[in-house]
Amino acid sequence: MNGTYRVPVAEEDRIRAALAIQLVAAATGVTGERMRAQVRLGGVECRARRLAMYLAYVTFGWPLERVAHAFGLNRATAAAACRWAEDERDRPTLDAMLDRLERCVREVLDAPLCEVPA
Repeated sequence: MNGTYRVPVAEEDRIRAALAIQLVAAATGVTGERMRAQVRLGGVECRARRLAMYLAYVTFGWPLERVAHAFGLNRATAAAACRWAEDERDRPTLDAMLDRLERCVREVLDAPLCEVPA
């Protein structure tokens, strides 16, 4: 065993976390692969991942522990990310971007499921 602690995450949570990551990637230019990296991120990649965690937290109504598990991180990291993002909402351009991303997530989740033809 490698000593890494991982909590099983429901497939629906993985899909929703991926949605948040991809929307933030589209809005910031930081790739989803960089945000998903299981290494300590610096600079813009770290801030982008924080925004994705915050987006999941506010739009899905998840508790911080669930956000952390869906992103493969610990609760303290998710809490710090959400506190940072909330503080950053004082910046009008970032606040407007998050408002747009929240609307996008809600539009996707409120749409009826579409059956994919075989």
